[in-house]
Amino acid sequence: MIGPSSGVADIVAHLQTLRSEENLAGMARFGIATDRAIGISNPEMQKIARLVKRDHGRALELWRTGIREARMLAIYTAEPASLTLAEVRAWADDLASWEIVDAVADILTETAFWRDLIEEFAKDEREFVRRAAFAMIAGAAVHNKQEPDATFISYLPLIERHAEDPRNFVRKAANWALRNIGKRSRTCHAPALALAEKLAASTDKTARWIGKDAVRELNGEKVLKRLKG
Repeated sequence: MIGPSSGVADIVAHLQTLRSEENLAGMARFGIATDRAIGISNPEMQKIARLVKRDHGRALELWRTGIREARMLAIYTAEPASLTLAEVRAWADDLASWEIVDAVADILTETAFWRDLIEEFAKDEREFVRRAAFAMIAGAAVHNKQEPDATFISYLPLIERHAEDPRNFVRKAANWALRNIGKRSRTCHAPALALAEKLAASTDKTARWIGKDAVRELNGEKVLKRLKG
């Protein structure tokens, strides 16, 4: 049985016993990279994370195995406060699946330097690294409750700047970030909606899609009712 004292080899051996070809097929249908995957669901991975507990050094070793499940476990058991910029950039170099990107983005918004990472990653031409920037904005807009609204409003020009990036995983994340900023508060809603409407009128196909989809949600009855409450 694995636990807090288990090493990387024992944990990986345990993960291999849980291999599921059915889950692998399902992951592939959702566009998750499965070439180094075992096929363990994320709820099950979270249970395993609770068994082995946090261990930052071990998490870094788990990441270096390259195995999808080991990397998810690394994300779940790393210490955000202990992550260094060098470690984060090393992880960024390995990003190759939207699912891993979004999980990494969640932990990165708990670091002290997450705002700087957004700017850095957005400038990066690699599709999954740029996605990470917008996934971080989307996640922080929901989870970083103490962050001033002004921080998120300040990211709207960044979204506009990259709204014409047609790559699937970038455009979807930019849209996600725009929608989450707009839903964050009444203060954020108006400027986010204004940008969405501007993009919806763009001559660029990608920007127009991002804008129209965001306008539809931000003008939705459910969102407007919650913001007025």
